[in-house]
Amino acid sequence: MDVSLGLWIGTIGVLIALIVADFFIGGRKPHEVSLKEAGIWTAVWVALAAVFGGFLWWYGGSRPAGEFFAGYVTEKSLSVDNLFVFILIMSKFAVPRIYQQRVLMVGVIIALVLRAVFIAGGAALVTTFSGVFFIFGAFLIWTAWKLIKEARAGEEDEEFEENLLLKSIERRFPSTDRYHGTKLFIRENGRRLMTPMLVVMLAIGTTDVLFALDSIPAIFGLTQDPYIVFTANAFALMGLRQLYFLIGGLLKKLVHLSYGLSVILGFIGVKLVLHALHETGVHVPEIGIPFSLGFIVVVLAVTTVTSLLASRRAERDAGAAPESEPAKIDA
Repeated sequence: MDVSLGLWIGTIGVLIALIVADFFIGGRKPHEVSLKEAGIWTAVWVALAAVFGGFLWWYGGSRPAGEFFAGYVTEKSLSVDNLFVFILIMSKFAVPRIYQQRVLMVGVIIALVLRAVFIAGGAALVTTFSGVFFIFGAFLIWTAWKLIKEARAGEEDEEFEENLLLKSIERRFPSTDRYHGTKLFIRENGRRLMTPMLVVMLAIGTTDVLFALDSIPAIFGLTQDPYIVFTANAFALMGLRQLYFLIGGLLKKLVHLSYGLSVILGFIGVKLVLHALHETGVHVPEIGIPFSLGFIVVVLAVTTVTSLLASRRAERDAGAAPESEPAKIDA
């Protein structure tokens, strides 16, 4: 799709305006987010993504719109996995619930900026080195296998480990051991100290980049248009904060999520390898966007249903009272 500089500037301007509106309407005053508020804002962000997809259909036709929706659904499903780690981060830094919304808002903005850098680098690789599709495809297939292996082993991240960047920042800048409202820095005994609020925001933003290592190659497997890659990431991430409060309590019920994500990543990995072979002149079938979108949606639907059924069965088995042994009668 031919994207002019004016469209890029206008799109970024609209996204910034949406973020500002979100802050002043729902996030300016620290408060605990109710399920009703989270549900309303989640629906708003999904509706905005649908409107943008409709705009792409009008502007460039069905293909870019289909690529956007496929990328958006993929990024949204992969971002759900991020929420597990976000919960661990919130727990490690003992973030009061009243401040969690602010932490997520700033953390997601940091993540979006860092992802934009990754996307620019990925787009440059795609345009200059077609063999990168083999690398992306192999990496996604390996990631899918790793997810299945971890899921079958029952491995779960029980503790958040700070990345090297965060550890380096904490070593170089002195910090306080308690929160001071939403302040990022305070002055104490003449020294400027960093608060845990800033540390946890950086933890959210920089940790998300690790997840981008598989999600960005995945979306490049659905479209090579940097504009669509960026906007799909933006809309998926900007609704992540509300999704955290909406389904945070349900995450443990999605017991088959790793299997579903592994199938999606493996599928896109195969799609990338086929595309790379096609680009080198090998006559192989390519997987179209309509089929890709339908496949991803079906896998997510099946994963959700089987997860909820398995969780319900486990709760029922756990709640069932064990049968008492019959009393022994002495002869």
